[in-house]
Amino acid sequence: MSTVPSGPADRFRPLGAPAPFTLANKLERVAFGLVWLLLARWTPPQLHRWRRWLLQAFGARIGTGVRIYGSARIWLPRRLEVGQGALIGPGVELYNQGEVRIGANSVVSQRAVLCASTHRVGDPDFALVLRPITLGAGCWVAAEAFVGPGVTMGDGAVLGARAALFEDAAPMGIYRGNPATLLKQRRFDRR
Repeated sequence: MSTVPSGPADRFRPLGAPAPFTLANKLERVAFGLVWLLLARWTPPQLHRWRRWLLQAFGARIGTGVRIYGSARIWLPRRLEVGQGALIGPGVELYNQGEVRIGANSVVSQRAVLCASTHRVGDPDFALVLRPITLGAGCWVAAEAFVGPGVTMGDGAVLGARAALFEDAAPMGIYRGNPATLLKQRRFDRR
């Protein structure tokens, strides 16, 4: 006869909590996922206007001139706001269980991840905590970088390739590393 261990391990029940999302939320995500797969994922890069329209049909707030690649993965469009002229590159993952706001003329480069949720580690059920992400105007999240829950990047801030940002980034700051640290202030070249 096998016995289940007792003690501290019994307090951890990650699957013991009720699902944090309603059936309507799950159905909405399934519907969007199917629509994106069938009507957007395979489309040529030039069809940004079509993909913007599809996202707006599912509640996303998208500015004019926004470019979103078909290989981008968006968890829930109605929790996404993208400012005018911004770019969401190939393979970007917007895990926007919480709100994600991307400012005008910002760039989220290929395979970057923005994750707007976490879990309460002090809760035996690991309860979900939604923490919005905000990128100001003119930000750049470089290739394969990670922006963590609750982070705000000030206008013009840059996060280097493969860096992981868990704290707010100052306006015009250039950050690199894991965890990301301020390298220097961004300065524009005079031409």
